[in-house]
Amino acid sequence: MGKFNDIIKGDTPTLVDFHATWCGPCKTLAPILDQLKSKKGQALRILKIDVDKNPAIADQLGIRGVPTLIYYKNGKQIWRKSGVIPLPELVTLTS
Repeated sequence: MGKFNDIIKGDTPTLVDFHATWCGPCKTLAPILDQLKSKKGQALRILKIDVDKNPAIADQLGIRGVPTLIYYKNGKQIWRKSGVIPLPELVTLTS
């Protein structure tokens, strides 16, 4: 959790993608996040966390379903959403 906290407290806003390899909607969301990264470049960090490989952090943050996205600025959670979110909405939410 220490490294995670260091990342989200950094100067770059961070979108955390909690996902799982077996999750169909997660596979749908992956290329959308790639497009978001292309649009935002260095202005946004996207951190992908596999809930099966990192159950402690998922449990601590109360992740109950995947995909779940949490957006952080300066270590503060700005918003949290579950499910597949369309690119235009993600662009707006991370502005």
